[in-house]
Amino acid sequence: MTTYADFTRRYILGLGCESGADWNDVRMLVERALQQVGIGSEQLLAVVSIDTRMDEPAILEVATHFRLPVRFFKAAALEQETPRLKNPSELVFAHVGCHGVAEAAALAAAGPDAELALPKMKSGAATVAIARIA
Repeated sequence: MTTYADFTRRYILGLGCESGADWNDVRMLVERALQQVGIGSEQLLAVVSIDTRMDEPAILEVATHFRLPVRFFKAAALEQETPRLKNPSELVFAHVGCHGVAEAAALAAAGPDAELALPKMKSGAATVAIARIA
């Protein structure tokens, strides 16, 4: 199993999505994000999101498809990342209690010195962000 000490995998994939999002649409968004950053899925360490999406099939399917562990954060932990977000959202805050999911989860998992390699990118029902572990 891959651990955070495995530095050949230096990127964290943050995902947010609406309930019932089509997993193929989310997968295609992830693939576009990886292309934009110029990395392959083998450089990803984990898929991360908010704990209210723990049972969301699209997130779980993406993690399975890319053979990655998945980790979920409480909204309060994601809210602590707000000063580092490139795209904080009052609408997201009103719905889930934090100003971002994809960016915040990626940064929270990647650590305090991490930076966003890809700020929030959206499709119809999902958001993705990629953080680079420092």
